[in-house]
Amino acid sequence: MTKKEKLVMTFLCNKCQQKRTYLISPQEITQALSKRFILSIEEIDEIMVELANQNYIDFVVSESKKGYFYCVNLKKNGQTYNSDAKRSRRTFGLLVLRSIFLATVSFVFGLILRAIFK
Repeated sequence: MTKKEKLVMTFLCNKCQQKRTYLISPQEITQALSKRFILSIEEIDEIMVELANQNYIDFVVSESKKGYFYCVNLKKNGQTYNSDAKRSRRTFGLLVLRSIFLATVSFVFGLILRAIFK
């Protein structure tokens, strides 16, 4: 997933907390993500289609007098997206810490061997 897709998916997960269908406008998504990225309506359409293809959401475009809205329903992968993202960040952090620890231990072991055989 790209950064923009991740941000849109995080926004949708936070907005659609339960298993119901929500009406979300593209303008609402652009306003929520405007601090980090400037997204056009076409980009949001492409991102929504890509998220649907990746089996995260179901959505239907609904026309109204005020413009069009997305009727968004999170699938099972979409409902667990936030917890999966947290788990992957935690796993990555532990991997980095373990690598630093092993590098430190090997450096100290090298110093001890150098002192012994010097």
